[in-house]
Amino acid sequence: MPGSRRTDLVLLLVALVWGSSYLAAKTATGSVPVLAVLFVRYGISAIALLLFVRRISRAELKIGGLLGLTQAAVLVLETYGVTHTTAANAGLIISLTLVLTPLLDRHRVPPRFFLAAGVCVVAVGLLMSGNGLHTPGIGDLLMLAAAVVRAGHVALVGRLTTGLRPLQVTTVQTLVGTALFAAPAVPQLPAITGTTTWLQLIYLALFCSVFAFLAQTWAVQRTSASRASLLLGTEPIWAVAIGILLGGEQLTALAALGAVLMLTGTTWGQSIERTHREGPAVQARSSAVGSVRGRQLGAGPLLVVGAVAGGGGDGGAVARARGGEAEGGSGDAGDGLVGVELPRLVGGAGAGLDGGG
Repeated sequence: MPGSRRTDLVLLLVALVWGSSYLAAKTATGSVPVLAVLFVRYGISAIALLLFVRRISRAELKIGGLLGLTQAAVLVLETYGVTHTTAANAGLIISLTLVLTPLLDRHRVPPRFFLAAGVCVVAVGLLMSGNGLHTPGIGDLLMLAAAVVRAGHVALVGRLTTGLRPLQVTTVQTLVGTALFAAPAVPQLPAITGTTTWLQLIYLALFCSVFAFLAQTWAVQRTSASRASLLLGTEPIWAVAIGILLGGEQLTALAALGAVLMLTGTTWGQSIERTHREGPAVQARSSAVGSVRGRQLGAGPLLVVGAVAGGGGDGGAVARARGGEAEGGSGDAGDGLVGVELPRLVGGAGAGLDGGG
């Protein structure tokens, strides 16, 4: 199998795993208290990540600790939210992070970006309406709050994690989350009974968190940021498909229209933001090429200045260096891997646990 196709399949698998996490979390919290689910998920992930980590710097400890608090807030809102709404709605509403993040970041966006954001707002309204206009359910409102907090988390990652190692920062975040939920969750652990429940929790921890984090990092290093963004951006589609096929959920006509509008709005907004962001990078790249050509005609050493294109969206990825150019990932959740974002690695370096509710 060609390397590019293998990479695409890995990214699609990551999106599929993250999309399935909403139904897995919803099912697990049906029989186990939410805080116990989060504690076990964090704890298993922390143990697994510690196997790969040898040394953590003071800066990684400090930044990881701060981001661990914001990531924990996202997961609390997500997990409580998914218990009171459908897995399909949860996966769609949380994708609102893709258009909220650029609004909370320092970078200016073109006016048409707000049109895409408006489409997403209408989509959220339709998703919350169900069979008709009524007071929004608590689950949908919690998922909406999770999308806002996650967007803030991603923006923080973009500002704070430059130069830090993603694995170390993510490990610190999982340790912080484990410590935060330990006291209230330990008395609830006896409620976790049955092989099925434990398999769901292990799946959330090892596959939706650790595997997705490592596989996504490996894949992004071998493809373009835009292609990775496109493939990882299919997560809400998988969330809807799995919720309907495996969870027995149904989309009303209004909710189905909302799903289409949400996918359209997030994809459109992401495209607008990426094009706007990459404009200066392209100009810098052209200028660097012109400078190189000018020096080639004369004497003296040759200095190539690489252009850096950052990412934008719900998660993070490692920077990829090639030919003098470092191109960051673009794009839940995510559930972010350092300083740049990919659609689902929400929170950049903090994306390890941010997949699903």
